[in-house]
Formats: sequence, C-alpha cells, structure tokens
Amino acid sequence: MSAQVTSSDEAIRDVEAYMERLGEAARAAATVMRRTPTGPKNAALLAMAKRLEAARDEVLAANARDLARGRDGGLDAALLDRLELTPGRFDAMLEGLEQVAALPDPVGEIDSLRYRPSGIQVGQMRVPLGVIGIIYESRPNVTLEAASLCLKSGNAAILRGGSEARDSNAAIAACIRAGLLDAGLPEAAVQVVATTDRAAVGRLIAMPEYVDVIIPRGGKSLIERISREARVPVIKHLDGVCHVYVDATADLDKAFAIAVNAKTHRYGTCNTMETLLLDAPVAEALLPRLAAAYAEHGVELRGCERTRALLPGIAAASEEDWGAEYLAPVLALRVVEGIDAAVTHIERYGSHHTDAIITEDYALARRFMAEVDSSSVMVNASTRFADGFEYGLGAEIGISTDKLHARGPVGLEGLTTRKYVVLGDGQIRQ
Repeated sequence: MSAQVTSSDEAIRDVEAYMERLGEAARAAATVMRRTPTGPKNAALLAMAKRLEAARDEVLAANARDLARGRDGGLDAALLDRLELTPGRFDAMLEGLEQVAALPDPVGEIDSLRYRPSGIQVGQMRVPLGVIGIIYESRPNVTLEAASLCLKSGNAAILRGGSEARDSNAAIAACIRAGLLDAGLPEAAVQVVATTDRAAVGRLIAMPEYVDVIIPRGGKSLIERISREARVPVIKHLDGVCHVYVDATADLDKAFAIAVNAKTHRYGTCNTMETLLLDAPVAEALLPRLAAAYAEHGVELRGCERTRALLPGIAAASEEDWGAEYLAPVLALRVVEGIDAAVTHIERYGSHHTDAIITEDYALARRFMAEVDSSSVMVNASTRFADGFEYGLGAEIGISTDKLHARGPVGLEGLTTRKYVVLGDGQIRQ
C-alpha cells in the first residue's frame, strides 16, 4: 500500500521533486486500485461521506475563510458563487457520494463477446484509465466529485484546485484521506496538491510516466493552456455558450419557464443559457413577458435589431455578444426565421456544449437533435439539466466537448477505457 506524500512546507519547497513524489505514489496506488473489487471502493465512498458529515462545521468554516479572502481580493460574483459551499451544496456532495456508491461498477464488464470462425471468443473489457490529473478552479465540491468518480472507476487521482479554494480543498481532502484509510485503501489513491505554485500544474501535465490523462475544469484561458502544453491526453471543454431556441409551435408557458430557469437558476455555470433565440412568430408575444421576468432577476439584455424593436430600452448586441460565455446576469437575444436560421446561428457561435429547442413539433425536435452538433441536445427542458448528477451519473468529472473518448458529462464510464479480451480453448492460428 502506497503512502500519502507529505505536504509540509519544507517537503514542497522543490515543486518539481514534490510533484514527482506525488506521481510515483499515484502510480503505485493505481496498481492497487486496478485490482480492488467493488466492495472496498463503495466502503471508502461511504466512509468519506461519514467523515465529511462529521467535519461539516470545519469544512464550512474553511469555505467561509476562502470566501472572505476572495471578496477581499476582488473575485467577481461568478467566481464567488462557484466558490461558495452553501448548506444545500454541502448536502449535495454527501448525496453524490452515496449515489456513486450505489452505481454499478463498470470495471471488469465484458461486452460484445462473440465467436469467431476459429473458435475463439473476442470481446471488450472495461478497465480504469490509471492515474488521472484534474486541474480545476474555484469550486471545492469538485474535489469530492472527482475523488468519488476516480475511486469508483478504479483510478488514482492527483487533484490540483485553485488557490482561491485552498482552505476548503484542504478540509475536504482530510475527509477523503480518512475515508480511504477507514476502508483499507491507499491514501495516495486520491492526492490533493498542497502547493498553489503554478509550476505544479506545469509539472503535472508533463509527467506521462505517471499520469495517463489530464482533465482541466475552469476558465477558457486555463483550458487552452493545458491543451497547448500538456504531454498527456486531455479531456476538456472550452466555453459553455449554450442556446435555447423557441420555435413557433412552442407552448409559450413552457418556453417562458425554461427560458427564465436556463438563465437565472445559476449564472456562473457552463450549462447556463447565454443566448436566447426566438422564432419570429412568437417573439412579439413572448419577449415583453420575458423581459419583465429578467428585469426582476437583474439580468441585462442585449438584443438584435428585431429584438430591440420590441424591447426598445435594451442595449444592442455586438458581434462579440453572440459568442460570449458571460457567466453573469447578461443575456443575448435574437429573433430568427425558423429552425434553419437557429441551427445556423448555433453552429456559427456555439461551443458544442448544450443547446435546447422548445417546440411542440415532433419532426422539428428530431431535426434539431440530429443537426445540432453539441454534447447535449435537449427538447423542452432547461439547459441547466446538462449535469452528471441530473443525468444519473452520481456526479461528474466535467462536461467534455471533445468527440473522442468521452463527450458530455463525464461519469464512471468516461473514466474507463476498453481493452480486447480473447477467450480460447487451445486454438492456434492456421
């Protein structure tokens, strides 16, 4: 059983050597985790939940310190929202651990097993990726989500959170380590990088001898840097420029509720609607009603010329607005002529994350689902549902807009790969 790398100031003074030790410990732990059956993994998850519940006050106090430091340091409202652990979000972390423990373990599954003319059977087995490095900003609940999913899928994880959440992450990491020990698993199965030195990120993404895949979660600049500099494969998403298109056949009450929820439920998340597209026949009836609702929530509206003709008090949308991920109470509005114009807009300005259509026309719904090239496409539902928890994955490691390996919310299966297995009875190739 590998040991947790010490995180004392002296031990991490040499960042490169410190990250090397983390990598070695993670690789050793991954070997243990690869052969760990489901029972001990579930026991560790439930033990983490108990440890976290017992440390509720300490974790929330640590989060309060991070929030105070963030406000003093001028963090914007979106980042503060991501940073905050409300009681509800804390309870969701506990529920996520229990949900992941209850999920089927994908490791070891064999599918597509078939006989070949030679008499051998060929199939594919799900196996862990190995060591997963996760780099993220702001949201301390990611520490627990990432730990739980990596653990259940038989991987070891090295987690590097943002400096703004350092106290929260340290408090959560202590609960994770205690839960692993309670279940008899190696502490190094989940390691939280203890230094905020940016050099740690540079080393983590350049250790292919220890790390099998990197998953960045954060702002566009972080993800672009990781994608550019990493020497190991990256599972990523860039922007969350999400759209809702209201078709002429839409039920206007449904459209109103979804359009308000998709924007105002939370502003700082990647699945929040940033542009609302309205089919011309419904714009006059729906826009004033929506504008009043958005005004109550303090949402700034920016519209095209046709929108401003119906809402003359709003600002004009610029070309940059159509591709903007605001992560703030700002919304772009555009009146379009039918589904073709809506799909063209989404293809030009969207980020292939999550897009929705509100319609009562089944054929148009099918067209939208087929033609919009996004990781999640929705019919008559808020984009805010694009989430591993809501999809029944228990939690998510992130939402991938890549097309290879994993796409959309990345849960347990996204943290495994497949290898071919061949079953024979003495066959030799002729």
